[in-house]
This record gives sequence, structure tokens and C-alpha cells, in this order.
Amino acid sequence: MYYSWLDRWDERRGQYSDEVKKVGASALGASLAFPHAESVRSITDFGQLAAAALGDSSCFFGDDEQVPVARWQGGWISFPSRVQTEIPENNTVYAKVTEAGSSMHAVVVFHHWNAESRNAQLARLLAWFGLTVVEIAMPYHLERKRSGSSYADYMLSPDLGRTLQSVRQAVVDGRHLFAILRRHGYTKLSVLGISLGSWVAGIVAAHEPKVNKAALYLTAGSLADMVWTGSATRHIRATLEKEITLGQLRQAWAPLNLENYVDKLARPGLEIQMMLAKRDKVVLPALSEKLASELERTAARSRVIRMNCGHYSVTLPPYIIRAGLSTVRFLNR
Repeated sequence: MYYSWLDRWDERRGQYSDEVKKVGASALGASLAFPHAESVRSITDFGQLAAAALGDSSCFFGDDEQVPVARWQGGWISFPSRVQTEIPENNTVYAKVTEAGSSMHAVVVFHHWNAESRNAQLARLLAWFGLTVVEIAMPYHLERKRSGSSYADYMLSPDLGRTLQSVRQAVVDGRHLFAILRRHGYTKLSVLGISLGSWVAGIVAAHEPKVNKAALYLTAGSLADMVWTGSATRHIRATLEKEITLGQLRQAWAPLNLENYVDKLARPGLEIQMMLAKRDKVVLPALSEKLASELERTAARSRVIRMNCGHYSVTLPPYIIRAGLSTVRFLNR
């Protein structure tokens, strides 16, 4: 009976989030993701560009090794994004800092899709245990929200190129934030990503050698499969399946598939903790387990926590308590 109630609660919570999402038009948007790609007209050509980006992912997600000029004042960091878009408010990165005394261990938190606020409780908990928490705003969220938008439709959408651009921008912004933290004296750096934020955090961890630990919560490998099968992205599938197949979407978004970076995630010096919800209808558990198996295959230093709840009900006790305490133990271990 309890789990039936939990599933209904999760479903109602998901329906609340879905009210503003609309079925729109699909687009390749190749020029948004790849320079000099204006002439791309087919999904096949797009897939070839994506394969090339995956083959040189260090360049695609590169931070150009130049530390951006940043403003750090009053518990906030802001700096210009190196990936510029046509939305002016999206081109400045903002991060809220909750410092923990003299701790030189900073945790950069990448929030979930459509987050409307930062997680003050999480920040206080981690800071209480000696971790400085830096909560970055991902593209088109929070201070970077597009004027007139009811949700972060530009971050994840049926515009294939824009989604690639947005995730790439989030990764590059995150890497630049790490450079700023290192310049400020932080010697130990970790990432924590939740849902869509876990894909960003995972790609950052795969490409940023200074990251020591990655906590990836409600995550999986293939973003394409998550969008195709998840309850929160039904409107995107309804648009895309009129034009392309799941196989073509996998090829187009290959640079966003964490399974393609398991060898990088298995590098020495990186520890990973995955947390999945066994009743999840947004990120299906089978997709999460596939990533976990790939990490195990490569002998990555990874650990999986499985909780018998849904995607949204992880915020309810006792699950949120277990998730919080396990995060503290993992990051401080």
C-alpha cells in the first residue's frame, strides 16, 4: 500500500511539472552545435558531425585553459560564458557559494532540469560537514532564464543542435568554474549532479582531471534513451518521432552519452557514486543499470546506491536523508 501511494505521489508530481511543456517543432540546429555547419540538411550528416565531436571530445568540451575574469562578491561568483548564445541573459554564469570555514574542498552542484531554486538544505548540510558548496546555474535556468519562457525549453528540446550546444555550454561553464576555484586556492574538487545535471557532472568529471569525486544521482548513460522513454520528456519524443528514429537520436546525441566516456571515468584518481531510484519513471532503472555495468566493466572506482522510490519521491524521507548522508560520507571519505 505504501509503495502504491508513493508511485501515485510521484506521478502527480510529474504531471505538475509537465503542465507547461508543449509539443513543438523539431530542428537539426546543426550550426548551434558545430561551427561552420550551416549546410547540414540531413540527420545522417548531423550524426557524422556528432561522431567527429565524440572522437575529439576533449576539444568539443574544452575549456581553452584560459581562466575567465570572474567576479566573486557576497557569496556569488559570476563570469561570462565562453559559449555565447543569442539569449543575452544566458551568457553570464552565476554560482552561489556556501563556504565552510577554511575547507579547501569545493563541491560544484549541477541541479536538475527546470530547477526553480537552488537547494539550500543540501548546501547547508554539506557545508556543515566541512565542504564548500558552489551551486552553478545551468544554461537557461535561474538567473540565466530566457525571458518569456515558462520552463528551460532551450536546455533540453527537440532542437538537436540546441540541446548539444546547451549541454556543451554547461560543461564548459563548469570547467571554467573549476579553474576559478583552483585559482582561489581550492585543492580538492568534486562534482554532484542531479538528474539532467548528472549528465553534465559526468561529462565534466570525464574531461576535467582535477575532479576527485563525482556523485551522479538519478543518472544513466544514453541521454537519447532517457528522453525517448522517460515520462518527463514525452513531449520531446512526440515531436521527434515524427521525423527521426531512436537510433538516429542516439547518433545525434552521442557526445552526451556517458557510456561513451566510461574509459575516461575509469581514470586513476576519480571515485564515482551513483544513486538510482528503483521506481523511477523519468530515468528508467534499466538505463541506469546499464551505465553501472559499463563502469564496472572498465574497473572504474564506482559504487551504486539503489533506493526503492521514484524520481521525485527521492526528496521525501527517509530517502532524502539516506541520500544526504551517503553523499556526505562519500565526499568526505
